[in-house]
Amino acid sequence: MKRSLTSFFAMMTLATAEAAGAQAFELKSPDIAEGQKIDMKHVYDSFGCTGANISPELVWTDPPAGTKSFAVLMHDPDAPTGGAGFWHWLVVDIPADARGLKRGAGDASSKNLPAGAHHLENDFGDKSYGGPCPPPGKPHRYVITVYALKTDKIGDAGKGRTAIAGFTINANALAKASLTGVFGR
Repeated sequence: MKRSLTSFFAMMTLATAEAAGAQAFELKSPDIAEGQKIDMKHVYDSFGCTGANISPELVWTDPPAGTKSFAVLMHDPDAPTGGAGFWHWLVVDIPADARGLKRGAGDASSKNLPAGAHHLENDFGDKSYGGPCPPPGKPHRYVITVYALKTDKIGDAGKGRTAIAGFTINANALAKASLTGVFGR
């Protein structure tokens, strides 16, 4: 019994040491600081908002082993949509060797996306980035999440249905990392 307990504690110590040495999958942006106000250059330019609608630069590090592609989603959980929130940006099929998206990658031309990556339709009805534009009142949170996926391609998951795209991405996720900015008017 003593030997098995010693072996158990040795294995637990090794597992803890390995976990402590492992880097965490992380998302950062030089354009959006965690919990801070999103700059007008990233705000939508319609529905009463007058921003430049330029997608922020994103950088991620230390994806898990086995990552075959990435997806990036931007969601406003505070949108008054009966609980569904509002999807502002969906990018899929980002190659496994990518470590970020350039500022402006959300342009409808897709020319600034990594080769093979493409946009899915957001809740504005566009295949591009659609920046924050909440109704006047309380500021909203905008959660940007990068997903490390166990599949090479998501393709046109959902065919315009953001809930199905989100389900497909989550079903294939090995890990995810998020960043939250805020904006109000």
